Amino acid sequence: MKTTRELLGARIKELRKRRGLTQEQLAEKVDLATRYISLIEVGRSSPSLETIENIANTLEVELKDLFDYMHLDPERVAPVELGKSLDEIDEPSRKLLYRIARLMAR
Repeated sequence: MKTTRELLGARIKELRKRRGLTQEQLAEKVDLATRYISLIEVGRSSPSLETIENIANTLEVELKDLFDYMHLDPERVAPVELGKSLDEIDEPSRKLLYRIARLMAR
């Protein structure tokens, strides 16, 4: 499973590319070194809240959008999708699946 730092970095990279910016351009706009942007994007550096806010503003997204990265980590998506699927089935089937899952977890 990817770390939060890695997922945040991947999301920043995704949004940066969507805006058509290079790392150099983003770095210049937020007054940071290009190398630091690179380290953030690969999850090797944890940016401050101020830096995260500056990046969000520069990318013209809300702060919460930077943390909308569930789709970037399949291991985190599966349980969420499973939960949504469980909401769509009838109660007796849901109880049966719950019992099966508990038995499998032993």
